Amino acid sequence: MKKFLITIIIFSAIVFGISCGSKSGSAETEKPGEAKTGEGHTDEHENPNAAALTREQINSIGVELGTIEQKQLTASVKANGMLKVPNQNKASVNSIYSGVIKSLLLQPGNYVSRGQTIATIANPEFIQAQSQYLNINAEIGLAELEVKRQKELNAGNAGALKNLQAAETKLRTLRTAKSTYAQQIQLMGINPSRLSNGKLISVLAITSPISGVVSNVMVKMGSYVDATTAVAEIVDNSQLHLDLFVYEKDLSKLKNNQTIHFTITNNQGKEYDAQVYSLGSSFEGESKAITVHAKVQGEKTGLIDGMNVTAVISLDQTTVPAVPNDAIVTVEGQDYIFMLTDEQKSNSKNSVQKNSTEPHNNKKGKDQEGKEITFERIPVAKGTSDVGYTEITLLKEIPKEAKIVVKGAFFVSAKMTNTEGHED
Repeated sequence: MKKFLITIIIFSAIVFGISCGSKSGSAETEKPGEAKTGEGHTDEHENPNAAALTREQINSIGVELGTIEQKQLTASVKANGMLKVPNQNKASVNSIYSGVIKSLLLQPGNYVSRGQTIATIANPEFIQAQSQYLNINAEIGLAELEVKRQKELNAGNAGALKNLQAAETKLRTLRTAKSTYAQQIQLMGINPSRLSNGKLISVLAITSPISGVVSNVMVKMGSYVDATTAVAEIVDNSQLHLDLFVYEKDLSKLKNNQTIHFTITNNQGKEYDAQVYSLGSSFEGESKAITVHAKVQGEKTGLIDGMNVTAVISLDQTTVPAVPNDAIVTVEGQDYIFMLTDEQKSNSKNSVQKNSTEPHNNKKGKDQEGKEITFERIPVAKGTSDVGYTEITLLKEIPKEAKIVVKGAFFVSAKMTNTEGHED
């Protein structure tokens, strides 16, 4: 029993000694403040608002440098609206007389001139009106002879005065009837003076009252039309104007002759111009918006009555610090630009020469590509945007002639975002 107890005590002492030795060894190899072998380290002085790119990366993404410029930008008011053609430049073509469509000389999209024949209609009643006009002419001739004869009789005291008066009354009545028939015939588009027996017209022409583009044709061959039937619709887009809806708070900034740049809502690829000529004096319904009228200027190709537009009304011009629109990036609601700070030395990975026998010029090229260029992210506040530039207010002071990224800022920001939180 004693031997067994002594054996256990000796074994415990040996185990305790080994344990103490391994702990002291560990304490010696892992000193405080030192990183373990094989593990990375973090640079405590690294700027969280800086991004480093190699020259090869800069060339591949097309980063370009510039400076903050003093630009004359135009303050503006944004508004939505609609293209409209005034009613006096729209026409709904009707026939004054009823008849059957004999021919159609237009189709939607055609351009027609004022007075141009667009269709013809036929009706036997047209001949009747012309015939009555010719008959009244003959009766007037007889009435004139009767008045002349009664005057001669009355001069020789051989006729009664009442007969002369009756003849003169009949002549005046016939002349009034002739004038009535003549106007009716003129409304048909026929010149009364060209009518003669045997040359009556049974087909009438319907002409366009304005010049413009045919937007719709409502009849077809053989259709019966009357004064209430629209044959076609014509729109004169040369007088196209713009109706913008501006809220009360911006109305004091507007005045006549201001320039407007606008685009079609469904097609932002092309920009058009207009000029303010009238400001509304009442609110549009319950929207508390006031209509601003502007005349479209320059090319109007592709513009149609009723199109919705997005517009920018130019106000006064001011000279402000500005950068190209591509120089600004937005991260979590804050706008930034990137400033060139310095060029770092090539990192160890790129500076290592794979082959000591490479030519000297190749080594130099590889060293240049390995060098990193540092950009610092500078917070800014955006202002007016115009002609591809945006006004900025620096929220952090930078050197006056500092170089900034004017193209490719998005990729520099992406580089920063991808490297944030990672250790070398």
